[in-house]
Amino acid sequence: MTFTLFEKIVLEALRDSALLLPFLFIVYLLVAWLEYRMGDRIGDSLLRARKAGPLLGSLFGSIPQCGFSVMSSALFARRLITVGTLIAVFIATSDEAVPVILAHPDPKRMLVIFPIVGTKILIALLAGFGVDAFLRAKQAAAKHAHEHEHEHDEDHKHDHEHDHEQDALATQHEHGCCDHHIAGDCPAGTPRLPALLWHPLRHTVRVFFFIFLVTLAMSLLIHLVGKDAFAQFTRQHVLLQPLAAAIFGLIPNCAASVVVAQLYLSGAIRFGAAIAGLSTGAGVGMLVLVKENPDRRQTLAIIGLLLAVSITAGTVLQLVDRWLPRFIAP
Repeated sequence: MTFTLFEKIVLEALRDSALLLPFLFIVYLLVAWLEYRMGDRIGDSLLRARKAGPLLGSLFGSIPQCGFSVMSSALFARRLITVGTLIAVFIATSDEAVPVILAHPDPKRMLVIFPIVGTKILIALLAGFGVDAFLRAKQAAAKHAHEHEHEHDEDHKHDHEHDHEQDALATQHEHGCCDHHIAGDCPAGTPRLPALLWHPLRHTVRVFFFIFLVTLAMSLLIHLVGKDAFAQFTRQHVLLQPLAAAIFGLIPNCAASVVVAQLYLSGAIRFGAAIAGLSTGAGVGMLVLVKENPDRRQTLAIIGLLLAVSITAGTVLQLVDRWLPRFIAP
């Protein structure tokens, strides 16, 4: 039995993607357990953080816990966390990139998770604290004029704050990554253990499908244009990679981070572009912000700021790429 070139490419892509299946399931099983055990505690910690919000947002956002960016958007829509904290969470969040990289059978490829997560935390810290400091300085002049009004409304604000917190935290259980219910996207009445297995299984299949499509598309492209021509094209457009990756990362779906991670692992984009794409890839959290934040102009400003920070950081990293450690570039 003979296979055509297309069939061989499809089979190779299917084989390479299938190798990730057991690793993906294990990673998502751990993520589901972490989410079940720590989800509400993380939200409570963020609410109490006050000025340290960007620090906790950067650290918690880096955990591959798919409901955290959703929770943060809901908290921000009710003005319970700062703009800087939300920006820090979005930048630190890698959505599906962390599980995809950790599931790679090549240990050398898995090592790139450390510089990616570390770099994104650093950018999130700088951007989060910088934004909050700027906004505090901007509002300082108007603070005294509104001080009496603020004191008059303080009692009313306190009465409603607890209800806002509970509503915002409940959003985490209504909309998780890929629109699943974090409390268990499974039929009603399913026991706890099967519920914890159901979502990792669905997520594994979904992400496997995305990985297969990306791998297949990359293989077809290389066969059509040639490996040398493809490599030359990516070298000639190095500085455009962060811009394209950052815009693509805004897609409110876990497929965006899967594509960016796969392109980086395959060598199609460089480290700076991967950071840019993964810094804007907040998953469904961005969709929740657009839907629930009543101030549309503020939402657009946040998205624009997120893009600007991600593109700037990615471009700088592209320019210094030659001096980065070799293990950063697979």
